[in-house]
Amino acid sequence: MDPATLIGLLLAFGSLITMVLLEGGSLSSLLLPAPMILVFGATLAIGLAGNTFKDVAHAFKALPAMFIGKTAKPQDSIDQLVGFAEKARSQGLLSLEEEATNVKDPFLARALQNIADGTDAEDLRMQMEDEIDTKARSDHSASKFFASLGGYAPTVGIVGTVVSLTHVLENLSQPDELGHMIAAAFVATLWGLLSANFIWLPFSSRLSRLSELDIERRTLLMEGMLAVQAGAKPLLLAERLRAMVPEHQLKKPGSSKTGPLSVDSMDTAA
Repeated sequence: MDPATLIGLLLAFGSLITMVLLEGGSLSSLLLPAPMILVFGATLAIGLAGNTFKDVAHAFKALPAMFIGKTAKPQDSIDQLVGFAEKARSQGLLSLEEEATNVKDPFLARALQNIADGTDAEDLRMQMEDEIDTKARSDHSASKFFASLGGYAPTVGIVGTVVSLTHVLENLSQPDELGHMIAAAFVATLWGLLSANFIWLPFSSRLSRLSELDIERRTLLMEGMLAVQAGAKPLLLAERLRAMVPEHQLKKPGSSKTGPLSVDSMDTAA
């Protein structure tokens, strides 16, 4: 589990609460039901209006993986692919059929089974590229939905403020209440900006980044499996795959063991 999102959100809201308290304000003045209902309710409603029910359901199903989903370590994938290469060279490609039943990642399992079945390399590449492209489009729809909410929320907040200010103008005969009413009117704008920048846009960015990492992992697996099918030497395969991964994502030299390891399957659209 990568706690970056949870930590970031806690720090963001913690900073806001700290500011309010240091200025002598009250949190209750910000937690007004009416503007919050308008901002969150109308924003979600507008997001629904611009998408399909399936798109919205898919986007919210991706949220658990955003908080508790595991991101696969590239070095683990490389070690596993090197293990497959060693087994293929010593026992033949047909021996990979046994590995296909043991791996947890369906994408990798299908590739192993296809290689064991003798699928042509070009056909295998096309199939794996199509799967990667489909996964990327599925992930993008979830990220795009939350990005759209981040765009709608500030405007909805302004709408709420305008409505509240209209109510203020209707009560100019009560000057003792004007200060409180004007302050409350701007709470809608606050929640519009707050929800966009503290919730929806970070959700979108997080899902987009997790998708990028998973696509990179799948691409690494694709190139590795095609090399295994072509009979690549394990050591050369390891060097080639390491060259495809940014250095900061790799373990330090000597910290990994060569051999088949399990790959954590990260799916943002589960």
